[in-house]
Amino acid sequence: MAGRTVRYRNGRNTSRAIRAAAVAACATLVLAACGSTKDNVASKGDGGGDGSGKVGVILPLLTSPFWQSYNDYVPKMAKTEDVDALKTVNSNSDPSQQITDINNQLNQGVKGLVVAPLDSAAISAGLDQAERKGVPVVAVDVAPEKGKVAMVVRANNVAYGEKACEYLGKQIPSGKVVQIMGDLASVNGRDRSEAFRACVKEKFPKLKVLEIPAKWESDTAASKLDTLLNANPDIKGIYMQAGGVYLAPTLQTLKSKGLLKKTGEKGHITIVSNDGIPQEYDAIRKGQIDATVSQPADLYAKYGMYYIKAAMEGKTFKPGPTDHDSEIVKLPSGILEDQLPAPLVTKENVDDPELWGNTVK
Repeated sequence: MAGRTVRYRNGRNTSRAIRAAAVAACATLVLAACGSTKDNVASKGDGGGDGSGKVGVILPLLTSPFWQSYNDYVPKMAKTEDVDALKTVNSNSDPSQQITDINNQLNQGVKGLVVAPLDSAAISAGLDQAERKGVPVVAVDVAPEKGKVAMVVRANNVAYGEKACEYLGKQIPSGKVVQIMGDLASVNGRDRSEAFRACVKEKFPKLKVLEIPAKWESDTAASKLDTLLNANPDIKGIYMQAGGVYLAPTLQTLKSKGLLKKTGEKGHITIVSNDGIPQEYDAIRKGQIDATVSQPADLYAKYGMYYIKAAMEGKTFKPGPTDHDSEIVKLPSGILEDQLPAPLVTKENVDDPELWGNTVK
């Protein structure tokens, strides 16, 4: 989510639209840089470093198949991008531990950090420490609310919620749907939840959204879903914001209540997920769930390494389309984010060999 840039077939129409818009923007001199990632370099690093030195890589957790895959990709992509990455550090879902991990890496003299923040606000303490030591940071998966980072490598999480809403809304004309939410202390959890909620309200008003705040915790998701189904046995759809932690407990809970019906069977509950892990693809093939949004674990690792190398060389970037089917945007905080493609996967394209989840051994 391994040594090459993956081009997703689902994302090509979007890519063409982005590039068409970029051509028009270039013609009117709206964008300062257009066409490729190289063209987005605002500064080539005069007086900067040479990109050498150890790089620390900090993971949020390793209990999810998604993060396990990312962890596996890190050393491969570090080699590809010529980054001297240390062995990854796992913060075990503890935001305070993550700050300690950052400080420990800084005390070891790293010249760069690639961090997947657990808490969008709490991570600022670690970012401040890195800034004081002159160590650049690239954030992966989660955008910090404040603090200095060279780049955020992330897919558009608002689009995750919207894609899930659109899929469920087209399959279910009316009735109750559940969104099993992530941690609302994370911008990812907020973006997905708010986008799904707003999309249903605007486009599918006959759907009633029931919500489970599950904090990216599988046990919490299972117990709260069980309680909700006791009171609402007529649920017609489920949106899981993280298949890596919610897929197994959701399927187990539905099965225990006799509600796990295959696609096409009477009583089937339409399920859309987020992550793009192999387990989700298997569930789609079996008809247990209907779709997932593939979050690019391989590209998170690849471009995390790419941007930390660039930052250590003193390079900076400008907003605009890239040469890898994404677009660099400026967030309200002023931070730049490379929004990577994240295609919707259904039974129609689940066997696409270009999807990262189909490359995992």
